[in-house]
Amino acid sequence: MNVVTPKRFTIDEYHRLIELEFLDENDRIELIRGELIQMVAKGTPHTVCGSILCRQLDRLLGDRAVIRGQDPITLPNQSEPEPDVAIARGKDEDYLPHHPYPEDIFLVVEISDSTLDFDQTTKLEVYAEARISNYWIVNLNVRQLERYSQPYQNARGEFNYLSKQISLPHQSVAIPGFEDVLLDLSRIFHTVESAEC
Repeated sequence: MNVVTPKRFTIDEYHRLIELEFLDENDRIELIRGELIQMVAKGTPHTVCGSILCRQLDRLLGDRAVIRGQDPITLPNQSEPEPDVAIARGKDEDYLPHHPYPEDIFLVVEISDSTLDFDQTTKLEVYAEARISNYWIVNLNVRQLERYSQPYQNARGEFNYLSKQISLPHQSVAIPGFEDVLLDLSRIFHTVESAEC
């Protein structure tokens, strides 16, 4: 019996598909472990939360880092996800030759409602495998921030994070790599709550 296997793409092949215009921005595709994954359409709370988060981070960090919103990052496990927010070292123009690599990244953030399960499993494993030091999930469903750190691989070869911390909407949290800077979560979650009322 023949087994059907999906075609997996390398990052170079994926970039070639984009260059040849087989894929464009309107396709809303991410490369995850060599597979083309269709991204879910975002609702208004997700969109507003992402916009506010990027604006707050930009205001807090200024020129100390690059704030990227829904832009690709390149990972060694044949993945090029487009996290809702990523904080990278240096200046924007540093990423003209290539998207940020794991060593360039202070923090990756996914804003989750309908994609929560995917973000807590597949995305988490991909980021941990790539040694992304800090991964946050803005969990809109229960209005809390999940902060993951210390990526590791267990004896069965599975990737995860040793540390998971929960922060609530009335709290402030330090931004990884910039521990002197606190992000007030009330603005993000209050806006989402207001949108749903």
